[in-house]
Amino acid sequence: MTITLSPAPAAEATSRPGRYRHTQQGWRERLAPYAYVAPFFLLFFVFGLFPLLFTFYVALFDWDPIGERHFVGLANFAQLVHDPRFWGAMRNTFSIWLLSTVPQLLIALGVAHLLNHVRLRAATLFRMSVLVPYVTSVAATTIVFAQLFDRDYGMLNWFLELLGFSHVDFTASVWGSHFMIATMVAWRWTGYNTLLYLASLQAVPRALFEAAAVDGANGWQQFRHITVPALRPIIVFTVVTSTIGGLQIFTEPLLVNPVGGLTCGAARQCQTLTLFLYEQGFGRFHFGYGAAIAVVLFVMVVIVATINYLLVTRIRSERR
Repeated sequence: MTITLSPAPAAEATSRPGRYRHTQQGWRERLAPYAYVAPFFLLFFVFGLFPLLFTFYVALFDWDPIGERHFVGLANFAQLVHDPRFWGAMRNTFSIWLLSTVPQLLIALGVAHLLNHVRLRAATLFRMSVLVPYVTSVAATTIVFAQLFDRDYGMLNWFLELLGFSHVDFTASVWGSHFMIATMVAWRWTGYNTLLYLASLQAVPRALFEAAAVDGANGWQQFRHITVPALRPIIVFTVVTSTIGGLQIFTEPLLVNPVGGLTCGAARQCQTLTLFLYEQGFGRFHFGYGAAIAVVLFVMVVIVATINYLLVTRIRSERR
């Protein structure tokens, strides 16, 4: 009787290293994407999430960085509700945001439409020049605008005097300081928003404008019925980003009235929320109260971001 040995075990033994390598390669392919994005999440946790959570924690304390710390719960938020300085800073913030956001977006939309349709020599140069205010230092911009709006020797007051009006002390009045800061913000960000609109217009087929022109539509009708609907998603985006930036405006009111310091004037006429936060946290060392202001500002930004998400979702559903 002849007994034949099966080579299966040997084949199985020889296939184990290959199976191991295949399994190891599979694990590498699964873990590789997480390894690639891990540095971002690590930096976000250290410099983003942890400071945010720690701010919520500090807001629950009467926190003196060089003294004692006492848990007060929601007392800091209750104090905010009854603090007229907080509501004044809130009004100033929304006033400056409204005076700066609406004009800059309208001007950016019109300039982008012109750059996309009007044939200009050195068109690329004009398109890039709109970014010059954006890359200019905020401190340098503030110095220039402070000279333009100066009460005694400013160019704007010189022009008002030619028209027969008296000089205006922009930094001392509420609406004057708001108009001055809003002009600075609009001058800086109009070019940035213009390029965003222009980039979106480049994706719109020119055949639509040519067909509208053949049908007899003038420039305003093309702008209203083609340009604006095509830019609706990016318009929502720029409105939201401008709103978030307007809620966090800090440098311009800090530098525009150096005599007023952190209060931006004796009457706090141009003190914004972030400037009020800085005054309480780092000027008076009321870290808990300053953290409560930061939490309220964070909630406002989240509300704006939520509205952005709802609007974009609605626009997409309408297009479908």
